[in-house]
Amino acid sequence: MSRPDRRLVIVVRADPVICGHSGEARNLAEVALTRGFDDVRLLTWPIPALRAAGLPLKPLDRISPYSTGITVERPEPVGDYRVPDGRYIAGLTGRLVELLAGAASVVCLSLYLAPHTAVVGEAVAAARAAGYATDVRTMAKAVGSDVTNVIRSCLREGRFGAAVALLAGFLANDDVLAVSEYTRREIVAAAEAVDAHCGTRLAVECRARVVVSYPPIDTAAYLDLDPARVDAVLARRGLERDGYVLFLSRVARAKGVFDLVEAFARGRARSRVKLVVAGNGPALEEVRALAGGDGRVVFLSDVDDEEKPLLMRGCAAFALPTRPEPDFVETFGIALSEKMLAGGGPVITTITGGTGEAVGETAVIVEAGDVGGLAAAIDRVVLELSPGERADMASRARRHALAFDRTRVFDELFQSSERVSGAWFTSA
Repeated sequence: MSRPDRRLVIVVRADPVICGHSGEARNLAEVALTRGFDDVRLLTWPIPALRAAGLPLKPLDRISPYSTGITVERPEPVGDYRVPDGRYIAGLTGRLVELLAGAASVVCLSLYLAPHTAVVGEAVAAARAAGYATDVRTMAKAVGSDVTNVIRSCLREGRFGAAVALLAGFLANDDVLAVSEYTRREIVAAAEAVDAHCGTRLAVECRARVVVSYPPIDTAAYLDLDPARVDAVLARRGLERDGYVLFLSRVARAKGVFDLVEAFARGRARSRVKLVVAGNGPALEEVRALAGGDGRVVFLSDVDDEEKPLLMRGCAAFALPTRPEPDFVETFGIALSEKMLAGGGPVITTITGGTGEAVGETAVIVEAGDVGGLAAAIDRVVLELSPGERADMASRARRHALAFDRTRVFDELFQSSERVSGAWFTSA
């Protein structure tokens, strides 16, 4: 096999993990093939490790295939039970060293700082120490929970060394990115808190260097949907157009799904529409119990990537009433933008974290945790909006969401790099 000239390696929790950022990796990989990269690798975790972590997963037999030229690698752990968690990290790191040695130039992008950025840093250091001649550029992207979960927990628990290590490893990359302006501000605020306690100067560098790179979305997958396909999917699911309010996301408390089930039970709209809770996650069984066998609440835990936009298109409203929790704050809300591209009924959400950046001024906004307000918003959207108002909202929402098209995001990301010519970026 010939040695590739340009290789992109993305270290990520890839499919089948239910997470918008696994889709982000897929979309960047697909665009890279049209922008001069002749080999793209998604370096990720073995399926047993994902299951053991308790991460919500899509049905394995319905993962959409990647284009030729994109390879998903799941390195096996190195060592045995005497090397507990480090076995998988060693597997990822070792494979990345091999990929660095096997190409003329490589861009390494880590999505999720912990532990993916550490994997990239260690692998690049090892490759350089070994004398490999690969030309390497590193990019690290904080996708949100890096800050709202990992760094915040370090600060709450007084584990400042871990916070210093994570932020310093982030800043060691050539390009440092945040998934939203909200996330960028949170990174700076976390760095300021660490500086105040430890006497470091991390915040100055974070302010100067961290730039926003929004999630790339395959907009074509959500536009111009075949009405016959929409109707076929709805019929198979026992649903009708404009006959349901849709929640499609990870089923977790921070996504506001408990509030949504309670609000639906209170509202007048339940006489006209069903509530569809589509997804999987740690709170699924609790939410089922909360619904209490209500026949107007439908649970779909096996929705795949092809069915998702069709369900979005057919709904009367899409509700993601996300709320801040100690371990999670919505730092963008990719599903919101996807829904806005697909059309269908209006989006109902909260301004929590970065959701305002995702929806702009095109959604129906309620206060986080306000169950009564959420019930009223659902009633208004389902029972009171005229067809003209719905069409106007859908048009404005789609225009806003088109800004997150994956080709545009990819080009802006690589053109903002200091080295955009030759090995690093080739425009189609």
